Amino acid sequence: MTGAAGSVTAVDLGASGGRVMVGHVGPDALRIETVRRFDNIPVSIPDGLHWNVLELYRNVCSGIADATRRCDDVASVGIDSWAVDYGLLRSGSLLGIPYHYRDDRTAAGVRDVHAVVGPEELYRHNGLQHLPFNTVFQLAAERRAGLLDVADRLLLLPDLLAHWLTGAEVAERTNASTTGLLTTDGRAWNTELLERLGFESSLFAPLVSPGERIGDTAVAGGPPIPVTAVGSHDTASAVVAVPAADESFAYISCGTWSLVGVELDEPILSDESRLAGFTNERGVDDRIRYLHNVMGLWLLDESVAQWRSEGVDVDLPALLAEAADVPPGRVPVFDTDDERFLPPGDMPARIAAWLSEHDEPVPRTRAEFTRCILESLAQAYARTITEAEKLTGRTVSVVHIVGGGCRNTLLCRLTAERTGRPVVAGPVEATATGNVLVQARAAGLVHGGLDDLRDLVRRTHALETYQPS
Repeated sequence: MTGAAGSVTAVDLGASGGRVMVGHVGPDALRIETVRRFDNIPVSIPDGLHWNVLELYRNVCSGIADATRRCDDVASVGIDSWAVDYGLLRSGSLLGIPYHYRDDRTAAGVRDVHAVVGPEELYRHNGLQHLPFNTVFQLAAERRAGLLDVADRLLLLPDLLAHWLTGAEVAERTNASTTGLLTTDGRAWNTELLERLGFESSLFAPLVSPGERIGDTAVAGGPPIPVTAVGSHDTASAVVAVPAADESFAYISCGTWSLVGVELDEPILSDESRLAGFTNERGVDDRIRYLHNVMGLWLLDESVAQWRSEGVDVDLPALLAEAADVPPGRVPVFDTDDERFLPPGDMPARIAAWLSEHDEPVPRTRAEFTRCILESLAQAYARTITEAEKLTGRTVSVVHIVGGGCRNTLLCRLTAERTGRPVVAGPVEATATGNVLVQARAAGLVHGGLDDLRDLVRRTHALETYQPS
């Protein structure tokens, strides 16, 4: 891997917060520093739950300006975010506040889509795990509301922000693959499916791949800076930064959601795969992210939020330490995939209800609830990895946990125990790191394929390994 050292700016937006980071990259260097962090707080108004996208954009612009003041050699900017959500535009103007995927309006959209294209056929078209908030279902709900009669362009959220920065209207492939409306080879929008569902093909922007230049922005007030397409679905960027040494790995991109899977060259579209809830999403360099969405640390975050709303002063590190001391024999597990856990609200009450319905003991303390959540997540990870082995015919010898969840030592330890495999934790900022690496390669700061990029991560990051007991 050869190249000259330089810097790029990564905008990484998550469901609970965003950050703008500068990556300093060279053949033997990879260092990430944060220049701005900000909350991402959804807004509930009478018609539903929405993202405060204008506040996000304000923070993105301020963060890019901060980055250029800190570094005078910023070679480009790249944006990633969560998947499926979008803005609708007409003549370049946003028509309304983008909906949050946890809004409950999509149930009617699911019925409308399945009335035309049943679940089995839809999976053959798009290879996606059924999730009620997938873009295809959201758009069916929009059609009911009449918004598709007005809109002339749909832009997924990172593409919308790139549009505001550059004026360009594009759809980056890794995120476009989460809409349910892309062909399974990732080369084009699925015009047959669009026509059958009544969506105008002109609504969807031209596709671009990670590493392509979208345009330039002068938001920082200085000379124009290129905006580069990255794996704009945050998991696509995170998987780039998985420090795997060979292909016999599974990954868990662990944050609000836990994306658990393996990397393939071709999608698996069998009915067994569909029934097991596996999705085939595009990755960087045309890899397939074959994964299952597990509810993730949302379960713990919402539980802590509930306890704090009741006036309890919850110290999370102390709570996790108490949870580690709970005897395992007193901890039940629940199905983290149950859709009752998707909306915001009183998570401990919903977990207790699930356990009662299944004749399982209900935790008595907050520490027991916390241990119950983490044991249940670890069990879901183990089940998913075993199923992935069965469906792909591959053997998983090591599990990599990346993202914020890799700092949760109890979860990492439980995952090693439940999966019976070594768990390698890190990097924490995997999404931003993958974002930076794709930009750096496009700018000529580094060269090579995914194996080379991952080797650089291994050589520059401190990783921790948990062995199964």
